Amino acid sequence: MDQHLQPLYRDYANDLNTMGILMMEKTEPNSPVTDGFDIILLIIVKNTNKTWNAKHFETDGKSVALHVVNEGTLMNWIDTSGYRRAVEWIIYGKVLLDNGGYIFKLKNELRDFPVHKRELRKTIEFGKLVKSYNEAKYLFELGETKDAYSKILYSLHYLARLAVIEEGYYPEVTVWRQLRQIDMEVYKLYEEFINSKEDMEKRIQLMLIAMDFIISSRSEDSVRHLLNIMRTRDNAWSYSELKSMPMVDPYSLDLSAIFSYLLDKKIIRSVKEEMKDPGFYEQKYAPSGQEH
Repeated sequence: MDQHLQPLYRDYANDLNTMGILMMEKTEPNSPVTDGFDIILLIIVKNTNKTWNAKHFETDGKSVALHVVNEGTLMNWIDTSGYRRAVEWIIYGKVLLDNGGYIFKLKNELRDFPVHKRELRKTIEFGKLVKSYNEAKYLFELGETKDAYSKILYSLHYLARLAVIEEGYYPEVTVWRQLRQIDMEVYKLYEEFINSKEDMEKRIQLMLIAMDFIISSRSEDSVRHLLNIMRTRDNAWSYSELKSMPMVDPYSLDLSAIFSYLLDKKIIRSVKEEMKDPGFYEQKYAPSGQEH
């Protein structure tokens, strides 16, 4: 099939700016991995102003999606889960072109999942987890059980992704299949919630208690990326200082939820700094146990 597709990628294969070309074929009729297409062509390029371009084709009765992605954009997707499909295309895709061993190195890096990238991804998923979990609690207290149920499912999904990352793997589209082989504690939590014979209200109540314990037990390890940044200096940080840090940007939208949770669990502490106007203080933050 790849020979038949050559006219679609021939020009890129002859371009020195092309780092690699991969092909991903749909193996199951309803598989989501190829976004509904029969074939995915992923072309990774450098030295281009376009971050991402996509075109759709049909040939020999098969649908083809061609993605031309700037190297920097692709790495951002990988590091922040910006486009999860792309990770699977790289891991499982067939290599059609590998300029200077670029694809070989990238595949190895994805299998190894370097610790510094893992720490970032854990904090990203933890931020989404605590935000969704807090929303589930609030909705349940309001008596909005169906919405609370939905938020619990979201929370379990984020927890599953976090558990997969903790074990050194990138979360895939089929995250629960991954998890069944990695972390039975979280997998059974999901099964109990889905298959429980209890009424919806009781099911949510029990799951909120169980999730509170499991999130708390993983919290400090999950936010190591943020804590390590905060420990780079002795004095406390203002919220705006941390939010403006480029390294924090991937989870900046969930930073308030993270801070609220960490303060509640005493993983970080607040430090009041007096302002020029009497009676006003700026709230700053530092890891617990760090002197200032």
